[in-house]
Amino acid sequence: MSTRERLVVIVLFEQVDLLDITGPPEVFALLQREMDEPTGYRVVLAAETLDPVTTSAGVRVLPDITFTEVCARTIDTLVVPGAVEADERRRVRAVADPAVVEWVRELAGNARRVASVCVGAHILAAAGLLDGRRATTHWSTARQLAAEYPAVTVDPDPIFIRDRDVWTGAGLSACLDLTLALVADDFGEEAALGVARQLVVYLKRPSGQSQFSVPLEPVSTTRRIDEIRHYITRNVTGPLTVSALAEHMHVSERQLTRIFKQELGTTPAAYIELARVEVARNRLETTDDTLDRVATMSGLNSVDTLARAFRRTLRTTPTDYRNRFRTA
Repeated sequence: MSTRERLVVIVLFEQVDLLDITGPPEVFALLQREMDEPTGYRVVLAAETLDPVTTSAGVRVLPDITFTEVCARTIDTLVVPGAVEADERRRVRAVADPAVVEWVRELAGNARRVASVCVGAHILAAAGLLDGRRATTHWSTARQLAAEYPAVTVDPDPIFIRDRDVWTGAGLSACLDLTLALVADDFGEEAALGVARQLVVYLKRPSGQSQFSVPLEPVSTTRRIDEIRHYITRNVTGPLTVSALAEHMHVSERQLTRIFKQELGTTPAAYIELARVEVARNRLETTDDTLDRVATMSGLNSVDTLARAFRRTLRTTPTDYRNRFRTA
């Protein structure tokens, strides 16, 4: 009995993120080592032409097939990576080539399921494939995705989201988690677990787990909000109450709250907690500080408060976070 072919098509275009297109094929290839029978996966890279494509890393990649040729095929999984551009302040913005968007819309019609990697969600959204669905993307462009495509329910926190036959993944290395989830959907959790061991990665992070990135990047160029952000960073262990911040900025508490909502899309208290969690994350990654010490140095002051802040913002515990991300 012949094995059913599972054609996986990865979309290629200029300046695509390199890891987005190399991570998923590794997972599918490693699965074969875990299986006694052929998996049927056949991964091809598709582009408008067969000319080399230059990725964002400067590495050139050769397509296997053109979009026109693959349109005549039945696609099991369409994988759509992304690309970004950065301005002079090093702020990134997802880009979606209209021609690529049109091809993705057409290819999706022949696919059993569609999955975006990182900012590839912007291409799916531009193609109308995320309308009425819940989706995620890299945290740095989540606000852009929500603003440009109001018909999409954007959740910037999870590593990946499945909404019926459309899957969206978070930033870069989360492409492994997303692909492991696709493997689990096809062959079960044990098969995916075996691949995770081969990759030497955390054994399949659940979809609801946070991207582990606190979005403290400025989204505004106004001097006032930058001054507030820097003040919080310099005084993270101090009594950063809303009233104290308002007094420092010589504004009312209501006006301060309005500034945060307009410029950062959050409240002062929530931003202060994110800033403190960011400090705590760094100490957990790079020091042997006790949890008491981490809590004190980050301004969270107690292990209980530290744990609650981590559960609220990262959906994990400080100890689990350290076990996974300790670098020193």
